[in-house]
Amino acid sequence: MCAVILAAGEGKRLRPLTDRQPKPLLWVGDQTLLDRALANAAALGLNGAQQVAVNVHHLAEQIVSAVGSRAHILREPRLLGTAGTVAALAEWVDGRDLAIFNADAYRSDGSIAPLLAGWSGAHPRLLVIDDPARADFDGHWRFAGVSLLPNRYVVELVRALPRLSEGTTPGLYEHVWRPTHERGELELVPYPGIFIDCGTPADYAAAQCHAAQ
Repeated sequence: MCAVILAAGEGKRLRPLTDRQPKPLLWVGDQTLLDRALANAAALGLNGAQQVAVNVHHLAEQIVSAVGSRAHILREPRLLGTAGTVAALAEWVDGRDLAIFNADAYRSDGSIAPLLAGWSGAHPRLLVIDDPARADFDGHWRFAGVSLLPNRYVVELVRALPRLSEGTTPGLYEHVWRPTHERGELELVPYPGIFIDCGTPADYAAAQCHAAQ
């Protein structure tokens, strides 16, 4: 297995906080969001540029400097979308399964052990929380920012994405999560802690308040 941390987004909803600092480098508690994601990967035994990759776009050099030698860097002059990022990393992935982390996800407990427990590697698996107000699946499950992707889907994305029209930023939700869910193949694992997507000022403030407790 290897890990990919998605850190290229522009953080438009968090402006002006993200005008001069990329969202993954915002602090929550005593760590940046990026360091929290790297710590999650390290908890799986994944460290260094051979096992962890980080994609960058907005204010890229700040993230490159913060990462240092801790991860392989994928520079995206144009945003590729989450599925495009995975496809672009196919050579680096080199046949391995993927743990994929959203860099803007705050979770109260860094452990993602429930996501790994009993995973056969046959189907994609998502960590989710029960949140009917912002549900992604089945009317109440919301994606909690970390997923497992078998390598065969990486291969499929490499084959499929060149057929997309120029200028699109294809997402994993459209190309993997939704179709596999419709086929009954997507595995959803409930997360027992607190999850906050730090995409808006209100949510970022909520994460700060929770971390301060």
